[in-house]
Amino acid sequence: MAASDEPPSAPTTLSLELHEHTPSLSAMRRWISGAFSHLSQDLLEDVQLAVTELVSNAYDHGRHPRELRLRRLEAAGRLRIEVDDASPDLPTLGRSRLNTTRGRGLIIVNKLAEEWGVVSHPVGKTVWADLPCG
Repeated sequence: MAASDEPPSAPTTLSLELHEHTPSLSAMRRWISGAFSHLSQDLLEDVQLAVTELVSNAYDHGRHPRELRLRRLEAAGRLRIEVDDASPDLPTLGRSRLNTTRGRGLIIVNKLAEEWGVVSHPVGKTVWADLPCG
């Protein structure tokens, strides 16, 4: 897992290449904790949860997830999470069902994020979510 830092005058972007095999979600959470140790514990846990859900969705519903990016949008006071995959299928906001652990990912992201959306590309899409970061 390699992170890239930009100069302080530009939004900081951290990226993680996603391979064909599902990454260790606990390792991904540790990576986020190290990169965003300045955030409050509550916000850090929200970011970790949103990342986990978006990456899991890309592996469950997308094709060949490609990259995770975390960017601080200083002017907006937000942290943007972006996950690329090669599927043209757009995500849908499901509904939570009793006695199942499926179908809650975007519901969780929708509750945590100020905004979320999808950008379609000639091949695939980027699903993004903006969380407030103070």
